Amino acid sequence: MLTVRPATIDDARAIAAVRISSWRVAYAGLIEQDVLDAMDIERESTRRAELWTEYHADPRGVDLIAESDGVAVGWASYGPSREAADEGELYALYAVPDRWATGVGHALMTEVERALRLSFTIAHLWVLDGNERAASFYERHGWTEDGRSKTEVRDAAPGRPAYALRERRRVRDLTVG
Repeated sequence: MLTVRPATIDDARAIAAVRISSWRVAYAGLIEQDVLDAMDIERESTRRAELWTEYHADPRGVDLIAESDGVAVGWASYGPSREAADEGELYALYAVPDRWATGVGHALMTEVERALRLSFTIAHLWVLDGNERAASFYERHGWTEDGRSKTEVRDAAPGRPAYALRERRRVRDLTVG
């Protein structure tokens, strides 16, 4: 049975595992392979745990875990926009690859949108350019491109050069079903 619940700091490792397994499959060919190969669950979970309080200083900032029989199979993170005070933002939504197209993403998205509606009338997200699977998923859930894009430079693993992500913005009118 699939359940969605708020995550806690104790879920940092599960979140890292979901994120890394999803990135390695979804972003293959979109991000340099050595960046994906260098992703490390221990390093990522430690980073998440260390930053947990900062990330959740605003009570509207929430991480969700989707579990199947007690095993994490998905993760979403949402809260106030990092760009516009009156908007919400879906920061991340991932499911482990062997659970794609099984309802995990839909269950997470349903809860994210329900929660965002409590504080916002509009929300946005950023999707990696070329990630057609994600773009189609968001389109089916009413998130449409608004023409904005950005290039974000991120730090890679220690000792590795930074890398750039080109992303496209999608928006969702939360007043509409």
